[in-house]
Amino acid sequence: MSGPTKSMGVITVVALVMTTAYTVALGSNGLLWFGWVVLGLVTLGMAAADSVPPSVPRPGRGRPTP
Repeated sequence: MSGPTKSMGVITVVALVMTTAYTVALGSNGLLWFGWVVLGLVTLGMAAADSVPPSVPRPGRGRPTP
């Protein structure tokens, strides 16, 4: 995993801990849990995109080779 993906994973875990603490202290808030689920899905998407090998550029596209 790359640096940004690891950082996003840490942020997701911290958000889960904070959401859980809020729920224990003040009661459940559906919007917080919805936000955490969206954050988790974005993190999973980043991890999936990070695990795909980079595609090889096609010849004749992009910058010409010297």
